[in-house]
Amino acid sequence: MSKPGYKQVKRMTAFMRLNHWVVATCMVAAVITGLYIGHPYYQSFIADPAVNKYVMAWNRWIHFMVAIIFDVSSIVIAYLYFFSRFEKPILKLIPTPKNIMEFFEVLINLLTLNRRKKFDSSHADSFNAVFFFIFHVLLLWMLLTGLQLYVHGLESGLSSIGKWWPAMLHWATDWTIPASSWLVGGAMPTLMDVRIVHHLSMWLIIVWVVFHIYYQIWRTIFWKEGDIAIVVGGTKFVKEDKEG
Repeated sequence: MSKPGYKQVKRMTAFMRLNHWVVATCMVAAVITGLYIGHPYYQSFIADPAVNKYVMAWNRWIHFMVAIIFDVSSIVIAYLYFFSRFEKPILKLIPTPKNIMEFFEVLINLLTLNRRKKFDSSHADSFNAVFFFIFHVLLLWMLLTGLQLYVHGLESGLSSIGKWWPAMLHWATDWTIPASSWLVGGAMPTLMDVRIVHHLSMWLIIVWVVFHIYYQIWRTIFWKEGDIAIVVGGTKFVKEDKEG
């Protein structure tokens, strides 16, 4: 039930909430297993050596499975950017004067601790749209560099589903080797550059997640519109004169 003077507005569909929690769960699994793959930091807790219990193999399998889920989620999100029937995020990314002004008003609101609030918070804003676009670009980069690392395990050019699979992965991701080398300032492009960039990108995503959680709590406290509940119930509360 909303307070007097406030109305309940829908901010996320059931699918968007489901996708959010699937991505969040997969991210936790990807970070835990990815850190183990890069540097095995725990041993199994029974007497047999870890190698006999396929601890690394299980970590690699889980890491690969959650990466596939990320793939599917990314394709769906990319579709919704343009064709969502609820909100099309692409409309907030277009650098129109209105969107640019809204972006900086939201930023000023954050920097001034809500002392100035001259935008409508009943719908998605340009600041959040840009913020989430950065996140999706980072996810895409992680997927491409991750697949580049994966395809080098298929050195024979064969896979259980045919030659087309490794060939397609090489075609789609080989460019990440020189790109990664450029990013780390390597003298000669190597697969190690991709590993380093893949690892560093993970930390950028973790920083993004920390700020995302902080900002949702911040908005809930300062705006008093129940933003933190959006990802659970799909709605928030805004003053009646702000709806629409």
